[in-house]
Amino acid sequence: MPGTRVRVLSMFMDWARSDPMRIFWLAGLAGTGKTSIAITLCRMLQADPGVLLGGAFFCSRIANVSEQMDARCILPTLAVALAEQWPSFAAALAQMLNTDSRAALKPIGLQIASLIQQPMTGITAPYCPIVFVIDALDECNDENEVKRLLQAISTSGCCATVKFILTSRPETHIHASPISSTNNNSILRLHTIDTAEVTEDIRLYINDAFSWQPLDESWHTESEVAVLATRAEGLFIFASTIVSYILDSGSPARRRTRLQNILSAVNTTAAIGPLDAMYELVLNRAASPHRTDTDEIEEMKVVLACILVTNAPLSVRALAELLNCPIANLHESLRRLHAVIHVPDDHDQPGLRTLHASFGDYLLERAADRIRISRSKGDEALARGCLHIMQQRLHFNVSQSRSSYEPNLPTTLDNISLSLMYACTQWVHHVLKLSPAVTFDSEICEIFWPRFLFWLEVMSVLGQVQRAAAMLISTSVTVCHTRN
Repeated sequence: MPGTRVRVLSMFMDWARSDPMRIFWLAGLAGTGKTSIAITLCRMLQADPGVLLGGAFFCSRIANVSEQMDARCILPTLAVALAEQWPSFAAALAQMLNTDSRAALKPIGLQIASLIQQPMTGITAPYCPIVFVIDALDECNDENEVKRLLQAISTSGCCATVKFILTSRPETHIHASPISSTNNNSILRLHTIDTAEVTEDIRLYINDAFSWQPLDESWHTESEVAVLATRAEGLFIFASTIVSYILDSGSPARRRTRLQNILSAVNTTAAIGPLDAMYELVLNRAASPHRTDTDEIEEMKVVLACILVTNAPLSVRALAELLNCPIANLHESLRRLHAVIHVPDDHDQPGLRTLHASFGDYLLERAADRIRISRSKGDEALARGCLHIMQQRLHFNVSQSRSSYEPNLPTTLDNISLSLMYACTQWVHHVLKLSPAVTFDSEICEIFWPRFLFWLEVMSVLGQVQRAAAMLISTSVTVCHTRN
């Protein structure tokens, strides 16, 4: 493992075992490796008998899971994780929930007292420190909720053995919170570590990744690896991206060609930064006019736009169904984007997403005109796809329930595909995101309203009846219904 990373992780472990400070904040710019450190740290904490990893929460806006972007979900999740490892705490937590079943729905300032501090009162604490890890706080949607969480953690009356490790970018709302106080908390700012040390870490990382190839495949040199490490400018996301791109399937000669492409591309596009240069190279290769016709390029841009604006994790199959395209065609588009898009091995497994949020920012804001995309392209495609799926699949007793007088069984969910779930729960969101010039009035009148009760059945099976009411209130489709 790279030297600086070893030193940083060792620092964390020493703090967890003996430092009196209750909060350790790891701050770093985007792409500097905070999450990789947090993941490794969790593994080390789990293996260390002198420390109890109480629980971990990884915030993420690219995962398209609302709970992972909601700061209000963090403390309830950590409390459940701790209960799974500490039987006496589990019993105390269960007793508390029996008297206050809505504790997890309380404001964040009260959650920590109800879900962690109160259950710990009166029970024998473990002999070792309890450490909670919360990664990427800056990825949460509501800045005010994050500030409330940090205030609650900083002022909580939990026993002295409870500690928190937090990672985030040094965003203003986080930096202005109590965790930035060096008098009360330990702080490490990754972006202030000596550049030479970070560059050496990245060189070791790239060299290690390349060394997994057969020894007789001499398709790279030490000097080329050193150049790549220097051009990364301290961004581990750059290093991981180029490794993924270069080591994609192919012969040693093919990898050699990709390596040369990377080196030359970074030289000629240094003005826009190494990460943007990497993104531009991957997209230019995927959308090369010599190998891809105009229609395929447009299809790829639509796919990228959809992945960026989805509101829930989709599988390859579900996205193909929403876009009404053969799954083989979609898979081919995604295959060319392997270095920047995470594609689950199983076509039915949710999790289609960009590897890093910065890729979405690049596509939307800084990419060349030929490959730049707009959110509206994805919202329009998904709005049409949702209506298309509902037109195809909504029908009487769509969930195959045994009776309308009995509660829905868990097995009824098996009769509703992921694409239909997404269509029923998200169609209004995509319609509302579009400009007034893009209207779906006629499609909504022809497709949605005749199937309204079938849609409501799906929402009921999903436990989303209250959301269904909010969806109807928040959109003007009721006006369309009234006119007809």
